[in-house]
Amino acid sequence: MKSGHADLPLHYGKVPVWLAQRMSSLGGAIVEAVVMEYGRDALLRRMSDPFWFQSLGCVLGMDWHSSGITTSVMGALKSAVNKKSAELGIYICGGRGKYSRQTPSELLAIAEKTGLDGNLLVHNSRLSAKVDNTAIQDGFQLYLHSFVLSVEGNWAVIQQGMNPYERMARRYHWHSPDIKSFIEEPHTFIYGQNRGRILNLTDKAAAPTRSGILELTHENPDKIMREVTKLVMPDHHDVRAEDVNLKRLGAVLALAHDNPVENMESLLLLEGVGPRTIQSLTLVSEIIHGTPSRFSDPARFSFAHGGKDGHPFPVPITVYDESILTLDKAIQLAKLGENDKSDALKNLSKVSQQLEKDFLPNNRFNDIIDEERANSWKYEGRTVKGKSKKPGTGNGQLELFS
Repeated sequence: MKSGHADLPLHYGKVPVWLAQRMSSLGGAIVEAVVMEYGRDALLRRMSDPFWFQSLGCVLGMDWHSSGITTSVMGALKSAVNKKSAELGIYICGGRGKYSRQTPSELLAIAEKTGLDGNLLVHNSRLSAKVDNTAIQDGFQLYLHSFVLSVEGNWAVIQQGMNPYERMARRYHWHSPDIKSFIEEPHTFIYGQNRGRILNLTDKAAAPTRSGILELTHENPDKIMREVTKLVMPDHHDVRAEDVNLKRLGAVLALAHDNPVENMESLLLLEGVGPRTIQSLTLVSEIIHGTPSRFSDPARFSFAHGGKDGHPFPVPITVYDESILTLDKAIQLAKLGENDKSDALKNLSKVSQQLEKDFLPNNRFNDIIDEERANSWKYEGRTVKGKSKKPGTGNGQLELFS
């Protein structure tokens, strides 16, 4: 079983309504596309992959590195997915704070509809929370618990703890098919920076100290696992070149703006979609169709729809809406047996990967961000501070926000 660690800077505040609604629409469409193309188990496996999860949050326009991704993504998905649970066979329970405490009743209600063992599901939900809150005493107190369930009875858990003294959050991921024991190395991944030695009674080496889950809080482990760093999200808010695989990003930008493939219109079958939206849809396509190795640099996916805090650039509202419309239309046509548009979206990520092989990274990274910000007003760019303004307006000064 793999385990990894990364810290997420603790951010407070709410997602603005204009972004939350779009996150729900696009996130729901991405879930539906994954289930249609690859099945429910594939979706659960992706949800249990912290790299994919972070990339999903970035493509939805959230702050690329903060703790808020977890809360906002799960809230957006719950709102969208549960409306189509009967069709998708996917249910999302729990959430932050008081909503986490509603998980047992939600699971029992789903069990009543589906015939699943509700008591077992509640047991699994409670035990996964108990392990991360008590068996692993790493200084993080759980405040979010989300339980994603398929109609077959498989599940993933995404939960997050807070350490207010260090202003950090840690996210834990579970995947039921990978769990052989709740009290011995059950996690798919743990996100958390190496901060020395911790008490981890789920470590296989700590087996001699476990006399039972109810006594875990009183145990002193004989052996303590040293944390291994896999992904550390930095404190800086801006997206920097070192945060991104420039070869991959360069291929996306070239595909969208430089027309490197002959007869692009017939290849993509996405008539009427502009170059800037192609850039976003290529990254959305990779979220749907990409393999695990493609998500090692989550910050790259913030180049789809920017971020609500303005990093790497303001959220381009018109582009975001066009991405939602295009993906929704492809899904609806695919349900009718017309797969041209869904195949075209899949081709975006394929062609981008082909271009990667010959693409040489350049030193224009900051120029690209500057261009996005300068053009933000054209796409109704927006952040939590307000709407983007055309450069040069307002007393002759460069103003990005009003």
